[in-house]
Amino acid sequence: MRSSHKRMPGPAWLLAAGLAMSAIAQAWAADPVEPAPTVNAEAPAANTEVPSSAAEAVPATAAPAPVPATAYSKMGADTCRRCHDEEDAKVQVLFKTKHAVKGDPNSPFAQLQCESCHGPGGRHAQKSSEPIGLFGKNSPGTVSQQNEACLSCHSTNNRVGWHGSIHERRDLACVSCHKIHAEHDPVRDRAEQPGVCYRCHGDVRAAFDQFSVHPVRFAEMTCTSCHQPHDSLFPALLTKPTVNQTCNSCHGQYRGPFLWEHPPVAENCNNCHNSHGSTNPSLLKLRPPLLCQQCHSSVGHPSVAYTGQGLPGRAPSPNLLGGSCLNCHSHVHGSNAPSGADLSR
Repeated sequence: MRSSHKRMPGPAWLLAAGLAMSAIAQAWAADPVEPAPTVNAEAPAANTEVPSSAAEAVPATAAPAPVPATAYSKMGADTCRRCHDEEDAKVQVLFKTKHAVKGDPNSPFAQLQCESCHGPGGRHAQKSSEPIGLFGKNSPGTVSQQNEACLSCHSTNNRVGWHGSIHERRDLACVSCHKIHAEHDPVRDRAEQPGVCYRCHGDVRAAFDQFSVHPVRFAEMTCTSCHQPHDSLFPALLTKPTVNQTCNSCHGQYRGPFLWEHPPVAENCNNCHNSHGSTNPSLLKLRPPLLCQQCHSSVGHPSVAYTGQGLPGRAPSPNLLGGSCLNCHSHVHGSNAPSGADLSR
């Protein structure tokens, strides 16, 4: 017998299948399945007791992390002044110097304050056994390390050639001559600077205590009037290429050129003069005529102490009285007179 059920057309049965799948998806969304809890294999069971020794090994609070050696203090100079208070005069006087001018962008206090020169002080502030970078004879750092702190700012102008200079090769530190924590730096004072140089140059001190000297001890000149202590390409750290150019910067009347020159004068002033001091007038090495006779022979010229055979009791030559050779040869440094070949006019 033929069934009375009629077959559903193709598009209709596809629509019914889609409705059924939509109903199943809505049911899953309304009642989601919870994921299974993950088990940590390393974690102990809930009822597992931790041994007492292990519990004691775990501190109650974690230890503070060590401060790295390169850590700076949080409050700069305020951190330093907790210990270096007003009773520490060497520190407090710094605030009266140019290094403590915060308005100057080149000043250390416009940057890292005390630590600009002394280095990171974070560990030092926590009373660590590691000291902060210091200066002077008790410094844990080398002389070159101390000088680098200064040269990081002071490396221009007349200090550009410090490396390789005689003072640098002698392992001299900047603080050997300069006082930083002082309102008044003696080496920059006209009257006190020579005393700083005399600490090493004792022979020069003795020379400046003689009869005829440059007026250094009267504070009319300083050592740096002629010498450049930080660097120089010239002999004896002179400020000028030669001795004569250095001397002529003050004694311009002897510069020349002259029509008639005196050869030792044109060569080097130190041929006749002691630049620091002498027991003879005008810083001369010897008194005339002895000085002149080192080059000029006395034969055939009245330039000996006595005339004739030089016997005792004879009257001295009038040419050697007073200024001796200079009685006649008055223009000893040079002459521009047409008839001044003998430097007499």
